Amino acid sequence: MIRFAAPALTALALVASPVAAADLAAMTDTEREAFRAEVRAYLLDNPEVIIEAVNLLEERKAQAQVQTDQALVQANADALFNDGFSWVGGNPDGDITLVEFMDYRCGYCRKAKPEVAKLLANDGNIRLIIKEFPILGEASMISSRFAIATRHVAGDEAYGQVHDALMDMGGDMTDVTLRRLADGLGLDSDAILAKMDSAEVSAEIASTRELAQRLQISGTPTFVLQDELLRGFLPADQLELIVADKRDG
Repeated sequence: MIRFAAPALTALALVASPVAAADLAAMTDTEREAFRAEVRAYLLDNPEVIIEAVNLLEERKAQAQVQTDQALVQANADALFNDGFSWVGGNPDGDITLVEFMDYRCGYCRKAKPEVAKLLANDGNIRLIIKEFPILGEASMISSRFAIATRHVAGDEAYGQVHDALMDMGGDMTDVTLRRLADGLGLDSDAILAKMDSAEVSAEIASTRELAQRLQISGTPTFVLQDELLRGFLPADQLELIVADKRDG
């Protein structure tokens, strides 16, 4: 007896027409057994049909997810692209916007950093927005608070320097470590550390968390490229292909 996995059974149902389904419901027990025997014999002779049906099902699910993601991006466009506080890099006037939800302790975020830098260097017409999304524990939260506090105290250029440094740092995030980082960049470490637990910094992190929840984002890195959600790490060449497709579209 052949036992099909649930996706295969669902996929096989895709090939049954409404008429066939109605006829099957009206069959006698003998007719139903004969029909099942025919289906079984056909599948034994043509097992590739199951794979084709499962592939079709997965394709339809993927298409549905793309449509859902596009609707979510459209509904949250202002919060994504013009929230008034997220750091903007690359070309602020670029024709393509790339948003990155990131965590400083995420290994794949660190892997993605040079790929995003390569994309920006090769293109020159991409607007990059960084969303601080600390989800990997206390060190992640401390790092994000420090980065955001730096922007409040010292501005966007200093934020960019701290962001890059934090992406490369390991070890514990202590006051001593952060003070050394700020002092090394010529920043006011006292002011930045004092700002870290402020209501303004907390509000920005909370706002980004709420946005991620609305977008059904649960991991990092997650990118939003124009109207498309890209979940997970992507190398620069793949990002470049998607950018080219957006421009052609």
